[in-house]
Amino acid sequence: MTEKTVKVLCPTDGSKSSEKAIKFAINMANNFSNVELSFILISSGDDTATDIAYRGAQVIRASQVQEHMELDAACNMAKEGGIDNPQCSIEHGSRNIAASIIAYADEGKFDQIVMGSTGRTGVARLLLGSVASEVVAKAHCPVTVVR
Repeated sequence: MTEKTVKVLCPTDGSKSSEKAIKFAINMANNFSNVELSFILISSGDDTATDIAYRGAQVIRASQVQEHMELDAACNMAKEGGIDNPQCSIEHGSRNIAASIIAYADEGKFDQIVMGSTGRTGVARLLLGSVASEVVAKAHCPVTVVR
């Protein structure tokens, strides 16, 4: 009987907390057999004519370059950490990043999500919300939050 592959999703945004989550996910994948590690960056940018008129084409292009750099950094960390074939993709989601992460995890039938959190508390959390908190509350699978 073969062991089931565990699919782990690690959303990234280039932040220090995401970097900690990436390292945690790589360590987890190296310490357990049959772990398939995937990284995702949710792009909330919109290339519609309205968005281009509002933000400008050059700003949008710069944002896209930055997103690719952030995702490439995660994938390179995984490869340097001994992960052979990490899956890496940029998904164009809604402005609700948490909902986009949850939808991607559902569609991809991921078994676990590993993500970073800045650990905001009090008024800052109320005003800004928390992507990690929403993912924990609504995801179909276990979520490990790394701080």
